[in-house]
Amino acid sequence: MARVVVDVMLKPEILDPQGQAVQRALPRLGFEGIAGVRQGKRFELEVEGPVDDAALSRIHEMAETFLANTVIEDFTVTVEKAEEPK
Repeated sequence: MARVVVDVMLKPEILDPQGQAVQRALPRLGFEGIAGVRQGKRFELEVEGPVDDAALSRIHEMAETFLANTVIEDFTVTVEKAEEPK
């Protein structure tokens, strides 16, 4: 079984109030030197069978229509190493 990760982030031009709140809180918590924070979502998909071009195409379609709001968000799809059978 392989793991495919879909990372979803707000587009750079979209205001990120959660990221800004975290950035403002960091110095109060003793974490200095952070110039910016952007908040996002991560989806880990366990895929049955091979992750071939057809499977990746289907995952891109899923991300585009369900996991991300492509008007305000960008996404990336990454295939992680397949898990070894136990």
